[in-house]
Amino acid sequence: MNIKPLADRVLIKPAAAEEKTVSGIIIPDTAKEKPLKGEVVAVGNGTKDEEMVVKVGDEVLYGKYAGTEVELDNEKYLIMRQSDILAII
Repeated sequence: MNIKPLADRVLIKPAAAEEKTVSGIIIPDTAKEKPLKGEVVAVGNGTKDEEMVVKVGDEVLYGKYAGTEVELDNEKYLIMRQSDILAII
């Protein structure tokens, strides 16, 4: 992949949604919850006011409505500001 986020933005590959519940019930695609964690794939250089804390390979948690979905090479990614990331796992 050849993409470089600008400033304080981060490119994240979301984790796969849960296929089954604990009791073994299969969840249909329409009822699956959007995953709230993912892996950092690319990071920007930061800004003069905010240095980049996350790095490529970090597993992170982010808000339910954070980021913008983009599709690259038939894979879905999220691009968001570093400040939208809640925690590094």
